Amino acid sequence: MPSYSPKPSDVLERFVRYVRVDTQSDPHHEDQTPSTACQLDLARMLADELEGLGCEGVSCTEHAYVTATLPASEGAQDLPALGLIAHIDTAIDAPASGVAPHIVHYEGGDLVHGERDGRAVVTTPEQLPDLASLVGQDLVCTDGTTLLGADDKAGVAEIMALVARLAAHPELSHPTLKLAFVPDEEIGHGAALLDLDDFGATWAYTVDGETLGEFNWECFSAAQATVTAHGVEVHPGSAKNVLVNAITLLREFDELLPAAERPEHTEGYEGFFHPIEVSGSAGVATLTYIVRDFDSAKFEARRQLLADCAAFLNARYGEGAIEVEVREQYRNMVEHMDGMDFLRDNAYAAMRAVGLDPVTVPVRGGTDGSQLTLRGLPCPNLPTGGYNCHGVREFIPVRSLELTVDMLEQLVARFAVAQR
Repeated sequence: MPSYSPKPSDVLERFVRYVRVDTQSDPHHEDQTPSTACQLDLARMLADELEGLGCEGVSCTEHAYVTATLPASEGAQDLPALGLIAHIDTAIDAPASGVAPHIVHYEGGDLVHGERDGRAVVTTPEQLPDLASLVGQDLVCTDGTTLLGADDKAGVAEIMALVARLAAHPELSHPTLKLAFVPDEEIGHGAALLDLDDFGATWAYTVDGETLGEFNWECFSAAQATVTAHGVEVHPGSAKNVLVNAITLLREFDELLPAAERPEHTEGYEGFFHPIEVSGSAGVATLTYIVRDFDSAKFEARRQLLADCAAFLNARYGEGAIEVEVREQYRNMVEHMDGMDFLRDNAYAAMRAVGLDPVTVPVRGGTDGSQLTLRGLPCPNLPTGGYNCHGVREFIPVRSLELTVDMLEQLVARFAVAQR
């Protein structure tokens, strides 16, 4: 399927430029922020552009946090400030260096992204039924060797394009806008270094969702569990009734967890255990899980099941054979949204104003808004319009980028009046 290059809109031009900057985060360096120095490259670029657009108080910290203020339109200066937030890092699930975006005019059938190792990289209508609604549209794809980075550089570009539009058209109504572009969302950092008092927003939205029309203010409660197995090593020739293989211990531990409660077998509000990394030897081996559930009681039950599995195996093989360390990552933000219906209602109205049919969908993951809401800044999530995130088949329709900017314009206008 041939590519071509139509005249880019402002948001498209920004998006294509941003995705070419490698900003992949690294969970092995989560003890530092940013986890990768390359995130600072995009952070500095955004800070420069925000200053050029006339924003006030532009800051780019050594931790790759970019913040800025766009003053309110005439008559809205005394209203509470609204925050708009996106993350600059990209996921670890696929290569992220050398992103080569190109536009495919989709005419139906298989969407051909590019080639990898001499084989076409495609998304079929069976894999993604939504393709049927995208016939005739221009889609920004990769060449099939890297992810695209629409998660969340689409959100970054859409917010930046909104700011450019508002700066160029002072007649458009909006309250004071507090802008933040933050690092390391993909590894659970959760905008932890964003000083909410200095930021100054009363409420906010992340722009980090997927399908247009979807509104998110429910998300998983999340934890990461590290399971370490300690074996007993002896020569395999004389190992009978003595050797305990740490790798085998991890296999037994994994088999104790419900086989149906894995990401590949769950949907909607169903939680899961997901093994994501394994390393080690027969002597010591480690298996890392992410643990997810929407319901707080079920989430705690999952944590308890991990402890129970460890206790069962320790009773069989000896105390200390299995150790489990659980680190909570974020909580379901809906637990802290009482009295905030206007955040949903305004988002719904903005979506309808640009021809979208809004629906509330639980996020089978988390956003920076999860942590920010827990810290006292109510922060639901808005869609960017991207598809197939975190992989080489990631793409985003050009029209989705443009519609999201229009939707954000409608949204901020609704905060230029007092909220009830």
